[in-house]
Amino acid sequence: MAENKITQKEINNIVWKACDSLRPVMGSGQYKDYVLTLLFVKYLSDVWKDKVVQYREKYPNNEEMVQRQLQRERFILPKESNFEFLYENRNENNIGELIDMALVALEDANRSKLAMVFRSISFNAETAFGPTKQRNQILKNLLVDFAGLDLQPSHLEGNDIIGDSYEYLISLFAGEAGKKAGEFYTPGEVSTLLAKLVDPQPGNRICDPACGSGSLLIKVAQEVEGKNYSLYGQENNGSTWALCRMNMFLHDIEEFDVLRGDTLAEPKFIENDQLKQFDVIFANPPYSIKKWNRDKFAADPYGRNLYGVPPQGCADYAFYTHIIKSLKPDTGRAAMLWPHGVLFRDSEQSIRKQVIESDIIEAVIGLGPNLFYNSPMESCVVVLNCNKPAERKNKVLFINGVELVTRERAHSRLSDEDLTVLCEAYFEPNKQSDITALVDIDTIKENLYNLSIP
Repeated sequence: MAENKITQKEINNIVWKACDSLRPVMGSGQYKDYVLTLLFVKYLSDVWKDKVVQYREKYPNNEEMVQRQLQRERFILPKESNFEFLYENRNENNIGELIDMALVALEDANRSKLAMVFRSISFNAETAFGPTKQRNQILKNLLVDFAGLDLQPSHLEGNDIIGDSYEYLISLFAGEAGKKAGEFYTPGEVSTLLAKLVDPQPGNRICDPACGSGSLLIKVAQEVEGKNYSLYGQENNGSTWALCRMNMFLHDIEEFDVLRGDTLAEPKFIENDQLKQFDVIFANPPYSIKKWNRDKFAADPYGRNLYGVPPQGCADYAFYTHIIKSLKPDTGRAAMLWPHGVLFRDSEQSIRKQVIESDIIEAVIGLGPNLFYNSPMESCVVVLNCNKPAERKNKVLFINGVELVTRERAHSRLSDEDLTVLCEAYFEPNKQSDITALVDIDTIKENLYNLSIP
C-alpha cells in the first residue's frame, strides 16, 4: 500500500505535461484522442497490476488459479496490450504499430465493451505524427511521461480520481480547441444545473441525443441515487464517441448504451418503429448546423416534422422536435442548452408558435456570458415538461440569470451560490421574484411568440 496517495492534481499535471510532446505537430482537437486513449490503457494496466498482486496474495503458489480469476475481471488485458510491454519496447522502430496492435488486441479481448472504440485512431499514422523517426521519438516521449503515472487503485486518493481527471482533461482540451462546427463542451457546473433542474429519479430512462464525450450523461447519472437508471446517448463523431465510452468506464458506469450516428438523419433508439421514449432528456446540441438533410427530415418516418420543417440554414429546431418526440407523454421532461436565437428568430416563428401552444415549455432560463470555453456567447436553458404542475399550465416561467456568473480570468463559471439561486428560482420562483416571471401563453401570443427574456 502506497503511503502517499496519488492526487488528481498530480495526474492532471503529468498528463498535461505529456501533451507537450504532441503540441508542436498537431492541434489539440487531434492530440486529445492519443493522450486520452493512452491514459485509458495505462489505467487498465495499473488496475490489472493491482489485481495480480491481490490474487497472488490470495492464492499463493497457485498461478493457474490467479490466471483463472484474472479472466473474470471487468476488463481482460492481453500481454501485448499492457502498458509495461509497450514501455519496454519504446525504442523499437515500429512502436506506433505495436501500440495499434495493442489496441486491437484490447478490443478483441473485450468485445462487448470496446468493440470499434479504437478504430478511428492510429499511433502509426505518418499524417498525424510526421516521418517515422519523428513519430518514434514523440511516442517514446509519451510512453516515458505516462510511465511516471501510478494509477493503481490502491495508490489513488479516492475512487473517482481517474474519472475526474479524464473529465478535467477533456475540459482543458475544449479550452484549447475552442468551438468547432457549433460544438461546445458543456462545463461541469452547467451540466450540474441541467441535472438538478430536471431532477432524475431512480428507474428513469435518460438520454442525451448529442452526447459528445459523455460529460452531461455522467453528471446526470451522479445525481441519481443507487445507480438505478438506464443511460442512452448518440454521437456522430467517431473519436468523440470512443472517448464517451472510455469516459463512462472510467467513471465506473457499466449500464449505458451509447451509439454512433447522426441523430437527425439516423436516430438509433427506435422501439416498435417509433422513437424510443425517455423520462429525461438532456442535450447541448451542436448549434445552428447548416449542412443537414432537410429533405429527409421533411419526410421523417418518426413524425419529428410535426410542427413543420426548420430552415436549411439552422437545424436547431430539428433537434428540438426530435427531443419533444422522444419524451414519454406522461412523465417526460427535458433540459436543453441553446443560443438565444431559438427564442426569437423569425425564420422559426411558425414552429416556435406551435411548440408554445402545445404547452410543453415549462421554463426559459437565461445564462450569463463566457460560460463556454473560448466563446463569449450567452446561452439559455429551455426546460420541457409533459406533465407541468397545475400552477404552471398555460404559462412559461422566465428566469433572468445573466448576472449569476462568477468571473475567473478569461471565462466565467457558475459558482455553488449561483447554482443554488438558479435552482431556487426554478423550483420556488416566489423566493427569487426579482429574477423570475411566470407569464401566460396569451401574453406570449401578444408578443408574437417571442420568448426573449428581456
